Amino acid sequence: MLSLFFATTNKSGKKKRKITKAERLKQLQEEEERRQKEEEEARVKYEKEEMERLEIQRIEKEKWHQLEAKDLERRHEELEELCLLEGCFPEAEKLKRDTRLLSQWKHYIQCDGSPDPSISPEINTFISLWKEETNETLEEVIAKSKLVLKLIDKLKLILLETPPYDLEDKNIKQYQGSILELQELLHLKFNIATEILLRQASTLADLDSGNMEKVIQDENVTLYVWANLKKNPRYKSVRFSETQIGFEIPRILATSDIALRLLHTHYDHVTPLRPVPTSLREYTATVNHLVKDEVKYEETAVDKELQEEGKQQENESNSVDEEQTKFEEQSGSEVQTSFVQEESEATKCEVEMKLLSETVLSGKHWQTDGISNVSYKPEDRLVTFSLEMLGPITLIQDAHINMPFQSWELTPLDVDQVLLTVTTVFTTIQIQIKENLCLLASITLSNKKHFSILEGKWMTPISFICALKEAGLNIFPSEHSHFYVVINYKDPLIEMKAYRQLALLSSAFAFGWSKWNIVCSSNKVIVKLKEHLSEKPIQKPNWTLLMFSGDRAQRLKINENSETFSEALKEETEFHSTLYHMVKDFASQKAMEKVRSSSCQLIDSVCYMLLSTRVLSYS
Repeated sequence: MLSLFFATTNKSGKKKRKITKAERLKQLQEEEERRQKEEEEARVKYEKEEMERLEIQRIEKEKWHQLEAKDLERRHEELEELCLLEGCFPEAEKLKRDTRLLSQWKHYIQCDGSPDPSISPEINTFISLWKEETNETLEEVIAKSKLVLKLIDKLKLILLETPPYDLEDKNIKQYQGSILELQELLHLKFNIATEILLRQASTLADLDSGNMEKVIQDENVTLYVWANLKKNPRYKSVRFSETQIGFEIPRILATSDIALRLLHTHYDHVTPLRPVPTSLREYTATVNHLVKDEVKYEETAVDKELQEEGKQQENESNSVDEEQTKFEEQSGSEVQTSFVQEESEATKCEVEMKLLSETVLSGKHWQTDGISNVSYKPEDRLVTFSLEMLGPITLIQDAHINMPFQSWELTPLDVDQVLLTVTTVFTTIQIQIKENLCLLASITLSNKKHFSILEGKWMTPISFICALKEAGLNIFPSEHSHFYVVINYKDPLIEMKAYRQLALLSSAFAFGWSKWNIVCSSNKVIVKLKEHLSEKPIQKPNWTLLMFSGDRAQRLKINENSETFSEALKEETEFHSTLYHMVKDFASQKAMEKVRSSSCQLIDSVCYMLLSTRVLSYS
């Protein structure tokens, strides 16, 4: 019989006790039993944890259903209260209508001789009488142009500000026709007056050069006229006295009978008139429908109108930023010329020079053909370029250079005043809103404060938007902007509701951009909020995150510094049907009293600016 045994040695090499086969089998059996016991304990622990997890889920689901049931139970009551609060929008519209009527009455009793452009006989009489006036000098035409430009601006504002139910199609055609007729007549008057001036060129000759030089400057127009009387070939380079405006001409033209006019306008007289944007005119009309539909839960009936609310005017998408320079050659010859011009305020960021060529003049298309040798001296703010032919020249800025936005914030100031801050790649723009007026509070370029001629001027929201766009500060998306800008698309109906409710709360609460608004779905918006009753900025503010889906608002458990996104509800909070009632749960009584006592005009203006900038989709 063969006997097996195991022997082991220790470190010193001495043999230990021998382990038999039976003992080894016993050890293996004990290890197997221990492993099975550990597995059983792990299984029991897992089952227990799973049961606990399922129980927690069951409790959370039950609690969720209870919160949903509670939300549904009080939804009608909350929407009715919201409807009463949003009665401020039709009230603000009524005040705007009264203001328009009062403006017409003031003009009527003023009797200053200027026509009311909205009344067809008056504006037609004005145009007819001005056509009959002959032999007007450039100074007289420029003086008259102030009134003409005011009439044009007034007609444009009427088209933009008047709601559709107060403006018939025949009125729209009448106003647009008057605008075109005034623009064409003004340009014709400049041409006639220039011809009259050139007839007197010999009496206005410069003592040094012997040629005629004339500069006439106004707030809206700067006119430069030069006539080649001496035909001296040495005078190929001309600079107008006490200006940085000049040009160079070839030798052959320096010995020819030619005259050159540079008409530098601070308004756009070249771009064709575009159709009136419906989004601006239909704003208040849509407001009333939305208030009623929310209570009746008929949201689909207004969806088409609400989609148009996100649109913004494209009035000047192909036009001059703020200033444009028009060149005209009296001889009609094709020349190679260069011109040095002072850079306008609107051309701070990435401007592009374009020429309205005679070959495409009938189609009103800008092109870059025929422009060469373009150079820019930043220290002198001078642009130099050469032309193959003379014609209208403009500096055009990318309409979407400030989009998308980096961030935004809406902060209460004094009583019935709010500050909207929009930060773009290049600029930080602060807009102060007071009742039915807007003010450009400040502009920051590359961390340096920049002065603008618009600062300190209170304007109505529509006038303010037009002025900012003309100054090259376009932060107002148009109906086609999403084709050129990567946006954070949000459902237009939800976005519209959010802006209205943010405006309702804006007098006592600050709102701002949240990085989680990009992560959540298109049928939800997320903003950060804090109560703000002091005029001084709050150091290290404690922001609260709110999520809104159009018919439900909730506080989020996460904060702005969380690592991952979650829609989990904050502990001990509930669902509500509106942002107003959500905020009401944790806001102070003083803050809610301030909200309820806010001016209807302020709420309307804040909502209008939020709709115009669309910060929830374009940030």
